[in-house]
Amino acid sequence: MEGLGFGWPRAIAPDASPVIAEADVLFDDYQFANLSELLYHFAWDEVFDWYLELSKTTYSAGGAAADASCRVLGHVLDSLLRLLHPIVPFVTDKLWTTLTGQESVVIASWPTDPGYRDRDAESEIAELQELVTEVRRFRSDQGVRTSQRVPAKLELTSALAAHESAIRQLLRLEPATEGFSATATLPIGQARVSLDLSQAIDVEAERRRLQKALMAAEKELDTAAKKLGNEGFLAKAPANVVEGIRARQQTAQQDAQRIRRQLELLQQ
Repeated sequence: MEGLGFGWPRAIAPDASPVIAEADVLFDDYQFANLSELLYHFAWDEVFDWYLELSKTTYSAGGAAADASCRVLGHVLDSLLRLLHPIVPFVTDKLWTTLTGQESVVIASWPTDPGYRDRDAESEIAELQELVTEVRRFRSDQGVRTSQRVPAKLELTSALAAHESAIRQLLRLEPATEGFSATATLPIGQARVSLDLSQAIDVEAERRRLQKALMAAEKELDTAAKKLGNEGFLAKAPANVVEGIRARQQTAQQDAQRIRRQLELLQQ
């Protein structure tokens, strides 16, 4: 697409090249269901869930970086709409002609894989995604609303430090001010995120709730262990009953591990 090209700092741009290469293979092999799934997840899970969200701070700041991000987004959408056109013809043609101002995606050339890969950028963004995902999971486990802004101190690796504004925006984290007191500290890889949840949840009540849930999980584990350790019971019980107990044991073990982790993260 004329006028659009890569100009965004390498660590943020979503890489469509592997998707193009994989889509070519699936098209050639007539695997249209797998092709649809591939493009769906690239569109929603990478471009929209991550690239657009990470770009918001860049757009807000304006300047050359915002212009470059727009060019990259245009390039990615151009390629994505061309790939999607055989599957979703009418919508993609309307979107593509609106985006490019050209006649029709029907006569546009097929995207090609240039073979370029930036492994350092992939590793950097994977590190960022892990941090954001883990903090989101913790907030959800603690019952903190998605929209709730929480004071936080971030100890980031050099790779992540450049993305602090975007991380805070994605996670609704306010800078720590005077009087900040961490109620939870999350070590994630080489980074650490300290949160003050005192205004978001009742920390003591949450700790009591978790301890009660842990007792229930441990009781289930004890009951299952006694039954599975009873040779007489195993000899008489139907196979589906034994399998059911083993399944409950595994679930209770996973629950107990998760709850202990949550209790560890909540500061004493």
